[in-house]
Amino acid sequence: MTDFDLLFFLKMGYTTNRNNNRPSIPDGWTVIINNLRKRGIVMKEKDCIFCKIAAGEIPSATLYEDDEFRVILDLGPASKGHALIIPKEHYRNLYDIDEKTAADAMILAKKMVLKMTDALGCDGYNIVQNNEECAGQTVFHFHMHMIPRYKGDKVGLGWHTGELTDEDKKEILDKIR
Repeated sequence: MTDFDLLFFLKMGYTTNRNNNRPSIPDGWTVIINNLRKRGIVMKEKDCIFCKIAAGEIPSATLYEDDEFRVILDLGPASKGHALIIPKEHYRNLYDIDEKTAADAMILAKKMVLKMTDALGCDGYNIVQNNEECAGQTVFHFHMHMIPRYKGDKVGLGWHTGELTDEDKKEILDKIR
């Protein structure tokens, strides 16, 4: 299999993760993907708006940028200062992102939240990361929302709490352990 073959399959929507409903790349290709990344070949989706923003092809209100990420103000903010952390390399979501980049995104979120809390005077923060449409993902390029919270704001993040039954607990523990 050549690098071109691998890139073709990635563009066709294949994934390196076998735990979702999309076709997965055959065993051993993860090594090839990592070798491409080491050689500086950044995977982009030609029609992905976040790939274009991360590459600077579409203007954005950029708060921070390095070789790996761009942090921008969200155009549809949930609150004043709502920002997005966008990796420059294309990953569909948390199922596809490599562990190092995922960890680096969280480290960057901490740095940005500390800086933005001082700048905005907010009272708290939500870090939100949605995966797949049923979970609220609308742009299929991994990104993290950093949403400043202010006492009395009307930001609607939350859910109705249920109850963990003994049957559910046993089923889940048996499947995961």
